[in-house]
Amino acid sequence: MPANRRFRNLVRIGPVQVGTYYDGRGREKHTAACTAPRCGFSTDYDSRAAAELAARTHCCAVR
Repeated sequence: MPANRRFRNLVRIGPVQVGTYYDGRGREKHTAACTAPRCGFSTDYDSRAAAELAARTHCCAVR
């Protein structure tokens, strides 16, 4: 069953979107996901700074 997450504080850094949500245990998590076609980059982090750093340094391998 897929998770139903409500993202808040969304920001776009290049093709990557960074958003904040609460996981099933009530902890605040941050995710960085690339919106480019066929990229598939998406990761979760405990800190907002780590998610934004991943967004700034992400390079799509799809050409």
